[in-house]
Amino acid sequence: MAVYTKVTLEDANEFLDKYYDLGNLVSITEITQGVENTNYIIETNNCKYILTLYEQRVSSSDIPFFIDLLVHLDKRDIVCPKPIIMKSKRYTENLNGRHAAIFSFLYGKSTINIKNEHCSLVGQTLADIHQKTVNLDIYRDNNLSFNHWSKLYKSIKYPIKDLQNNLDKEIVKELNFLTSNWPQNLPLGIIHGDLFPDNIFFDASSLSGVIDFYFACNEFYAFDIAICINAWCFEKDNSFNITKAKHLLEGYKKFRDLSMDELYYLPILCRGSALRFLLTRIIDWQRDDKRALVIPKDPLEYFNKLRFHQSVLSVKDYGIYE
Repeated sequence: MAVYTKVTLEDANEFLDKYYDLGNLVSITEITQGVENTNYIIETNNCKYILTLYEQRVSSSDIPFFIDLLVHLDKRDIVCPKPIIMKSKRYTENLNGRHAAIFSFLYGKSTINIKNEHCSLVGQTLADIHQKTVNLDIYRDNNLSFNHWSKLYKSIKYPIKDLQNNLDKEIVKELNFLTSNWPQNLPLGIIHGDLFPDNIFFDASSLSGVIDFYFACNEFYAFDIAICINAWCFEKDNSFNITKAKHLLEGYKKFRDLSMDELYYLPILCRGSALRFLLTRIIDWQRDDKRALVIPKDPLEYFNKLRFHQSVLSVKDYGIYE
């Protein structure tokens, strides 16, 4: 989440009065985490909500996919932001030049002190999302998939040697490796695509919500697992925690079993996930927009994770057996 488009109390009040029956607006507060859209907490005399303005990086043609997905998940007991329907029975309208929508507010907090129990709950929740969207007849292409990474790399605007010596050569080498080894026919469906610790809320020891579905798309399920391994199973010093990975994978398997091919290719998918976030973080780092109140994330974190996965021999190195 982030703030790119300013919304005043008066703007928000007019928007609510015109399109919703949610009570009287009391306050509006910026949310500065994240990179994709503009988000505010709005509080009425009845309840708290999230106001989202979809920024230019989100195609307007994708918004119905996101809304339909969240409506579907909410009806199937996945605790996620519920789109609030308007008086007109629509879900989005224009606000300050952006498509805007209001969602339910989720209570709880993300954690920076990741424990084995958190990883198990993340694995279970990820598999639950995968299972409960199997028959959902909506589609969104993954515009950050394997097929797009060479284009992403070419879009980097200037030399990246200030980040790491020979980083450009390392990236090209990895792209070549993945081109020769990327799987073709793994089970696929709708994935979250960005299930980082700041996108999961906990209340004490329970998982209380999943947010930020704006990278959701149709992709290999196991690629979603790879994203989670990279996001949840490394320590602050970038060392890999095999116990956390074991808990995440075993948690996932409680709700959805993994095929032999998915297990075999998991190290390749983890390498791909690390490269994907390395590339997008380099791009975000280069385009750092101070006006957006967004703090760019360190690209080299994912270069270090990539190096670890390059040393992995099999899925056993993630704490699970084929």
